[in-house]
Order: sequence, then structure tokens, then C-alpha cells
Amino acid sequence: MLNRIKTLASLFLELGPRWSAFRLAYAFRLRTGLIRWQTPQYAWDDRPLKHWLKPTIPSEPDSYAAWRKQNAPKFFPTVGARSSRPNDYGINAIEEANKLLNGELKYFSHDYHKTGFPPNWHKDPITNYQLPIDLHWSQISDDSATDIKFIWEPNRFAFVYTLVRAYALTQDEKYPQAFWGLIQDWADKNPPNTGANWKDGQEIALRLMAWTFGFYAFIHSPSTTNLQISQFTQLIAAQAERIHANIGYAISTRSNHTISEAFGLWMVGLLFPELKDSEKYFILGKRLLEEEATNQIFPDGGYSMYSLNYHRFILHLYLYAIQLGELSQLPFTNYLKDSISKSISFLSHLIDPITGHMPVYGSNDGALVLPLNNCDFTDYRPLLQLGSIITTGQPMFESGEWDEDVYWLCGEIDLTPNPSPERRGGRLPSPNGRRVGDEGDSFPQGGTYILRNKNSSAILRCTDFTSRPSHADQLHTDLWIGSHNIAIDAGTYLYSGAAVWRNGLARTSAHNTVTVDGKDQMTMVSRFTWTNWAKGKVLKQAEDLWQGEHDGYKPVRHKRTVMALEGDRWLVIDDLEANEPHHYTLHWLLNDVPFAQNKNSLHLSYEASTYKIETGLMKGEGKFSILRADSKSTSGWRSRYYGQKEPAISILLETHQPKARFYTFFGYEADSIEVSGDVLVINQTKVNLP
Repeated sequence: MLNRIKTLASLFLELGPRWSAFRLAYAFRLRTGLIRWQTPQYAWDDRPLKHWLKPTIPSEPDSYAAWRKQNAPKFFPTVGARSSRPNDYGINAIEEANKLLNGELKYFSHDYHKTGFPPNWHKDPITNYQLPIDLHWSQISDDSATDIKFIWEPNRFAFVYTLVRAYALTQDEKYPQAFWGLIQDWADKNPPNTGANWKDGQEIALRLMAWTFGFYAFIHSPSTTNLQISQFTQLIAAQAERIHANIGYAISTRSNHTISEAFGLWMVGLLFPELKDSEKYFILGKRLLEEEATNQIFPDGGYSMYSLNYHRFILHLYLYAIQLGELSQLPFTNYLKDSISKSISFLSHLIDPITGHMPVYGSNDGALVLPLNNCDFTDYRPLLQLGSIITTGQPMFESGEWDEDVYWLCGEIDLTPNPSPERRGGRLPSPNGRRVGDEGDSFPQGGTYILRNKNSSAILRCTDFTSRPSHADQLHTDLWIGSHNIAIDAGTYLYSGAAVWRNGLARTSAHNTVTVDGKDQMTMVSRFTWTNWAKGKVLKQAEDLWQGEHDGYKPVRHKRTVMALEGDRWLVIDDLEANEPHHYTLHWLLNDVPFAQNKNSLHLSYEASTYKIETGLMKGEGKFSILRADSKSTSGWRSRYYGQKEPAISILLETHQPKARFYTFFGYEADSIEVSGDVLVINQTKVNLP
């Protein structure tokens, strides 16, 4: 009982009285059924198109369709035009579109599942579990016997972008026919405010975004009828109303939900001015988008959800909105644009330009709201190329398949190759070969720090949280040598999995840091909410050294020092200090490659190199172990795509004593490490430890 009181008090202090009051009121609305009265269930025919339109707009299908075609607001000019892109840009889209028509749907931008055509909009194809189809959305839990994200995924209609890309290349009418057939089936199976697919305003907003993209692409297709055009606007209006009616909940989350739902309202208000509530939607949506750019994007460009995938998520929405606003001559403020520019710069420091990969920091739910290219989900080059063009007018990378987003949103423009292929996120190598970090390598609000060596880098997590943490990952360290991510982040896998997989990779034990007495650095009170936030603090930062600490294990103090040594070698020192003995566990998660063990070291075999990782204690005894794909825990697993996990290598070094100094060396096969008291000698050279 005392712990529960402490947790509630911590939530109140960290999230504030307004959040607490709203959540209590919202719980009251749910339990009393008030919210069902505020967003009632009804049949589509109960509110025909005329109900939604301004009095001066014709509502009969033929006359409305003629009005719409004549008065439609501007959209991206290449959408609806025959593609002039090379055919190889669209080959994957044609293949994927044909799979969709054959009943195979791509989930989370990675795995295909047989769903039938049309799919069952209420069924998880993995477990075959189906949610109720007749209940009010507020009566359906998003945390039931299945992970609701597997039900929501096809309902986002991300495959519409694939249909549009395929049609632009082939002009095959089966693609617009599929678009209209799927929308009609969805409407038949999802009457307003009924079922799980009306539950979340963010899901609705992403569906509206995809639908509208397809609507503009297919409106002039011979397969499109006037009745379909008029019914489409009716469907749009009903879903926009649902977002507006409950947007207070999204605002209370202080998350990407606020941005996505605001975007949905803004977009509907902008592109469907014939709706009687269009001005209300546009004004509210624009105001919230402006405010949330201030609230959620930190001054250093980092993102307040402490997640790189969610960062990409909101940037896709903002870049889309900026371009659409400019086309309509209704631009956003320069402050918003500056925030987006800082965010693009922030991510450019983290990307590997050869692969497009980044650390998998924070929550990763598989969201990719603009799948307009052939690149893998893990490739951030499409985002940064688009963001660089929109914010600076210049490409960040040489031309490649990551340019296709630019084509769809910016039209046919000349993408001049990057004049300096060695540039990486705005940094140039120094004359002696070492990549020199500048002030852009420190992102204190975003909680990310980068230490660089000649051809390698350590990326660290450390912050004093000012908004809700995503993972309990203070002092987590990723290590990259060239384009090899040696020490990795585990990712997410599932939010609603069974047992240890209930957002289990968000826990401290899954990260490259130290746990104390088997506990997390913070208290997990739900799948997405941490309290008693651990406060991180940077102690030192120099060209070849970074040092920080956090207070998540009071009274135990954890300090980490990362040192860049000669020749892309690295040394990590973890100091733990307390008055009483504690169980300390140092964990490193390594990429799954062939390895050989020698006592407390591993030799990892890559294509052209063998890397050595050795851990040890400067004083005292420790237990060293290796786990790969452990069946009883989250150890030895990683997830790069939502819903999919793959083996990785966990190495653990455990000790039980009041004070401990762990060392971890990353180097090469022939390197030697000797420990003598407080002295560490690497390759016969004494290392001056801090």
C-alpha cells in the first residue's frame, strides 16, 4: 500500500495536477458511459453527405463529384500523375501491391501475413483472436488477449501508398479498384464509433492521411465513380468528427498522439473545405501542430518521447504538413520550421550514411507513416533526404532509392550529389583521421551524446527527463565500428506480449548498462508509463572521454566513463559505490555473429575483422556468462521490427560487494589486457583511468 501511494505521488509530481485531473475525469466518463453519449454509435445512412456539408455545397453524388473535381484544394503535383521515375523504383511496389490483391498484407513494414482480400479488419492474423465488432469503441480494451497493434496495422491503410506507386507506373485499373473496394468493405464492417478501429484517434488520423493520398491519386481514374467520391467525403467527415470529439485525451498523453490527431484535423480542414466544420478543424489542428512543435521538440532537436522511431513518425507528419501548407499558401510559422530543421540535424548526427541505420533507441512500434520507397524500415535516409530538401533545399546524400519520398512530396527536382561523400551528419574528418565531434555531438535535452574515434563512435544515453521516459536506459551505450553496430540496443518487440515480453525490452536489464539487485532504474507502472524517473548527469566531456552518472539506484551511485583509445579501440569503466553489498550485473548486448569465447572475453567474427570484447572487475570476484536467445528471459534477443525478435548475444558479469569497478574493452583479436590492482594495461601501455 505504501509503495502504491509513493507511485501515485511520483506520477502526480512528474506529470502534474492537470494531467491527473484530466485522467480522473476521463476514467469517470468511461465508467459511467458518458463518453458513449458524447460519441454515439450510428449507421452511415443516419448521417448522409448532406449532413456534413456547408449549405451551399451540392450533396447529390453527380453534382458533388463535379464540384469536388473543380474545386479541390491543391495536393502534391506528382500524386495522380503517371510516374516518370525509373521503373526499378516501383518494381517492389508492384510486387507488394499484387501480394495485397492476393490476400497477403505487409505488417510493420516487414513481414507478410495471409489475411485474405479484403482482410478481416477486427482479427489478429497471428493469434486468430478477434475483437468484438458491435461494441462501442470505449468498451473495447487495447490491452486484451492479443496485441491490438496487429489489428490496427491493416486499418492504418499504409498499403494505399503502395497502390498509388504501382498505379503511377502501370496505369493498371486493378489498383484503384482495390482502393475503392477496400474502403467500401472497411465502411461496411466498421460503422461509426463501433469497434476497435474507432478507439484511437491516432489510428484514425493515419488512416485519413493514407486514404486522402489515394483519393487524390485515383479521383480521375476511369474506375472511380461519382458515388464513391461522395461517399468518401462522408467517411472522412465522420472520422474527423470522432478525432475532434476526443482530442482532449490525445493532448493529455503529451505524445505523438497529439501531433498525429492535430495533423488529421488540420489536413481534413485544409483539403475538405466544403465540410461545415472544416474551419474549426483547420484552426485547432494548426494551433496544436504549432504548439506541439514547441512542447515536444527540444531546443537541441531531440524528441520528448526519447524514441528515434517516434521521432521519425512525427517528422514525417510535419514534413508532409509543411509541404502541403506551402502548396496551399497557408504556411506554418518559421519557429515550427526551425524546430523541424533542428530535428533533421539531430538525426543526421546519428545515422550511418552507408546503411541508413541508427541506434534503435526507445520505443519502436513499427510505425512508418510514409512508406513511399523501396528502402528497408531500418533505413532513415528517405526521411533525412526529404527533410534536408524541405528545410535546406539541399540533399544530404547522393542519389539513390531513398530519393523517392522527395519525388512524391516535392515533385521533379534536381538532386545534386552531395559534394563531400565523407561528410557524415555535418562532420568532417580532421587531418589526422580522427572524426572530430563539435557541439552538435551533445544533445543534453534529447539525452544523446556521441564520442568519436577514427572510424567508430560510441552513442550514449543520459538525461534529466523532462517528459515521460520511453525506456529505462540511462547510460546505455551503443558502439559502432565502421558500419557495424557491435554493441546494440534491443529494441521493443511487443508492447502487449505475454510474461517477460510485456514491453520487456524497455527494462534496464535489456540495455547496455548495469542493473543493481535485479531492479530497473525506474518504476514501471504500466506498459508505457515509468515513474520515479532516474536523473542523469554528465560529469565530463572531452574529445576522447565522456563521463556521466544517474541516481536511479539510490543510495547506490552508478558512474560510467567511456574512453576512445587509439586505433578505434574503446574502454568503458563502470563504477558502482554503496555502503552495503549489492548485486551488480553488467550487461552488453552484441550483434549476433559467429564468436569464440576465451574466459571473460569474446571474439566476434565479421567479414574482414575479428573484434574482441573483454569484461572484468578491477577488484573482487565476478561471474561471467553468455546467453543467446534465452528461452526464459529477454536476454540474448533483439528486435529491429515490431512483432519480430531475433537472436543476439548477451554477456553478463555479476558481482556482489559494496563497491565495484567493471571494465569493458572493445578492440581487436590480438589485443592484450592486463589488470594489476588499480592499473589497467592494454597492449603493454598503461591506461590512465579517471
